[in-house]
Amino acid sequence: MEHELHLTGDAGADALLSSDPLALIIGALLDQQVAMEVAFAGPKKIADRMGRDRLDAAEIARYDADAFTGLFSQTPAVHRFPGSMAKRVQSLCEVIASEYGGRADAVWTRGDPDGKEVLKRLKALPGYGDQKARIFLALLGKQMGVRPEGWRQAAGPYGEEGARRSIADVVDEQTLNEVREAKKAMKAAAKAKKS
Repeated sequence: MEHELHLTGDAGADALLSSDPLALIIGALLDQQVAMEVAFAGPKKIADRMGRDRLDAAEIARYDADAFTGLFSQTPAVHRFPGSMAKRVQSLCEVIASEYGGRADAVWTRGDPDGKEVLKRLKALPGYGDQKARIFLALLGKQMGVRPEGWRQAAGPYGEEGARRSIADVVDEQTLNEVREAKKAMKAAAKAKKS
């Protein structure tokens, strides 16, 4: 593997994320309302439960919806909201299969796009809002060597060198804890601002 990610604390899950762009893009999709490392461990659980070494967008897109939700619901669950997240993953895979020929990495490679274009493409994916798209772009740039022109600017504060804002900055247990502390501080500041 050219770029080794250390996002989950599980060697198998991290190896899949490092080698399979679809796993990485699904992991980021799952990163909401669960711990970061739980979200990014999700693609490995999906692959294992499907009996696969890698994930295939077309296969996931056409998988029976109830059966796919069943895969998400097995203990330990892929996500705390297995039904809605299974649907989101299938929607994401439908777009990857139909618009990008099943290649998740085409989102950031097809046509040699700049950072703004990659951000635009990410934001157009089901389940990807502005913040998630910026975080994913920062993850690509900081850890995967995907650095289209203007990627840091397009990623906004998540692209800043030395930042500890998101999963894009997690390279080990220490940086995971630093990101958690930064997130806590941001939540506390936002709460204080409201009162």
